[in-house]
Amino acid sequence: MTSSQNSGLDPQLVARLSSRFDSLGDHMRQVAVDLQTLQSQLGAANAAPAPTRQVTAPAAPPIAAPQLPPQPYGQPFGHQMGHQTVRPQPAEPYPTRPRGPVVAPRPPAPPREPWWQRDGVISRLLAVAGAGVTLVGVVMLLVLAAQAGWFGPPLRVAAGAVFSLALIGAGVRVFGRSGGRVGGIALAATGIAGLYLDVLATSVLYGWLDPVIGLIAAFGIAAAGTALAVQWKSQPMAVLILAGVAVCGPVLTDGLDLSLIAFFIATYVASFPAQIGRNWQLLQIVRTVPLVGAVLAAIASADMSGTTGDYRLLLVVVLVAALGIGMSLELLRRNVSDVVASVMFALASLPVLVSADVFDRWTTVTVQLVLAAAALAIVILVSWLPGHARITVAVIGALATLQAAVESTTLEIRPVVLFAVALALIAVAHSTRSTLAYAIGSGFGVIGALMFVSVSPPRTLLDSDYAVGSVGIALGGILLAATAFGFAYVLAELKLVDDGLQTLAIVSGVLALYGLTAATVNLGAGIGGETTGFTAGHTAATIEWMIAAFALLAFGLRSVTHAHLALLAGLSLTAAAIAKLFLFDLVALDGLFRVIAFIAVGLLLLIAGTRYAKVFADRESAAVSS
Repeated sequence: MTSSQNSGLDPQLVARLSSRFDSLGDHMRQVAVDLQTLQSQLGAANAAPAPTRQVTAPAAPPIAAPQLPPQPYGQPFGHQMGHQTVRPQPAEPYPTRPRGPVVAPRPPAPPREPWWQRDGVISRLLAVAGAGVTLVGVVMLLVLAAQAGWFGPPLRVAAGAVFSLALIGAGVRVFGRSGGRVGGIALAATGIAGLYLDVLATSVLYGWLDPVIGLIAAFGIAAAGTALAVQWKSQPMAVLILAGVAVCGPVLTDGLDLSLIAFFIATYVASFPAQIGRNWQLLQIVRTVPLVGAVLAAIASADMSGTTGDYRLLLVVVLVAALGIGMSLELLRRNVSDVVASVMFALASLPVLVSADVFDRWTTVTVQLVLAAAALAIVILVSWLPGHARITVAVIGALATLQAAVESTTLEIRPVVLFAVALALIAVAHSTRSTLAYAIGSGFGVIGALMFVSVSPPRTLLDSDYAVGSVGIALGGILLAATAFGFAYVLAELKLVDDGLQTLAIVSGVLALYGLTAATVNLGAGIGGETTGFTAGHTAATIEWMIAAFALLAFGLRSVTHAHLALLAGLSLTAAAIAKLFLFDLVALDGLFRVIAFIAVGLLLLIAGTRYAKVFADRESAAVSS
């Protein structure tokens, strides 16, 4: 009986129901885990002082499959609804949540520790302060004790040396102990700087040592100190030594004189090996800035006192530039991303650039040309030079060239030299596609244009009484026109700008027209005098304007890209030429020159009109035939 009744059950349906109840149980257990995680996160967020009690949700009990009511014998599983037997349809399986590892809540970030409580900060501050105070004490021992009438100079020097050696020994001893790195570095750096200052006082202040011997001893002390810093792998130690010497050295020499600069050069050279293979950029700054600052102060002092021809200062300026450039290049060769080396390159070259008023004219020109030639050679020959260093070297060379051009020429010839340099650089930019050469050449062109307008202002073109008639101005005007044309042409070729190309082209055209007019009028005044030559020059200038307008209109017919700009410029220049003809030439010119001007302009207008008519007729014929 039982067997017959149970045989009517669908075993697949029972299995599906059992599986679904198991899935429900799994979901309840996952909900319990999620509740526990949420409770932990809420407790951590509230940060209550009392420990929060975690509430563990009861695990869901296993759900047994329901007991199905017995069905009448012979009746299928289901129920009757009218005359239709409705069987239960299998439902879609309940979507189960994928099981995975439970992610533990992220612990809250610990509070940030104040800088003064970090490890080693207070000890480093105290060490630096102690080193500074101790060095001041050494200086007082060497200098101020003499003013107070204390024990004699030999005893003071000996005491300073013994005290410095004791500090070095104590630093070495402390460094080897546990936690003694900071104190050992501070003690040793103070002792080395004090020993250097002792040698400086012995050589310069008291004169007991020959300067050469003193420089050798100072070089050895600085080299040994930086070598110890390298061995201990401590850039702060090397910085402390050089900074202490730079700050306390001027007190012993009574100012920034050449003797102190010589000792700074010795330190500068001796500390360079410490930078090789190490990214000690702070050491670069501390090595270079005091030396260059002392040289600049010496240049300013010589300039204010009117002292010229001091070849010891010239030697110092050249030596600092040569050493700085050479060392910066070596550091850049080893690390092309060293921007500080590029800055130090420029800083070492600065004394050469600012020493123009200290030495005589041709000495200054020679030094500037040597620096410009060196910069040009570096840019051309050093292929691995990074971009930031290449820009730095190029700017230094350009400034040196500008200084040489200004110092070696008169006021009228100066624009000629600047335009020549600008044209050369623009030509290089066109052949090598160099944006840097184009920018520097444009800078020379702008400076040359400003100088040309100052020597040949507009009134020299409007009044014959102010006409100069100089061949130099005439040549400068021609070069101004060539530079303006080259500027616009290479700018379009390199495609450096998009929006302002037309504006720059118009400005270049106006400058070219001004330079050509000034050259023509000045050349006419120089050949024929202030009356006849001036009017002849303006006659030729008017014809040149119309020729330039004709050339622009013809270029607009051939060019598709620049047709609109060429047409606009050509028509504008044509209108300007006609306006000049009737408003200025009709009054200023007389006789044959007026007739020549009107006939030439009229013929050019007829030729331009005929040319345009022919071109458009040919285009219409070609369009009809096609």
